[in-house]
Amino acid sequence: MEGYLGVLITFLLAAGIAGAMLVLASVLGPKAPSAVKDEPFECGQPPMEVSGGRLSVKFYLVAMLFILFDVELVFLFPWAVVYRELGRFAFWEMGVFMGIVILGFWYAWKKGALEWE
Repeated sequence: MEGYLGVLITFLLAAGIAGAMLVLASVLGPKAPSAVKDEPFECGQPPMEVSGGRLSVKFYLVAMLFILFDVELVFLFPWAVVYRELGRFAFWEMGVFMGIVILGFWYAWKKGALEWE
């Protein structure tokens, strides 16, 4: 457990700094709301439409699929780091994993989930 002491100290330090910044910003920050400050801002141009409008379901579907496949493929890095120590079984195990990921991607593609129209 003593090997994790540095991680714990780093986590506590980061949480402390973030908390201190939030407290200082709320205590010391200006508190003068106005109509100009409450307006949406789009690259220096007047907004075409009020933000918070509805988005297509396709947007959310593509976003969820991106997150899903991105998180699954993150497992490739630790596997690649210790590949030589794991042996042939790990190779075939990752092959099965990649096969499932590719089948899922193919299924989403064939269902039209990745088409943006």
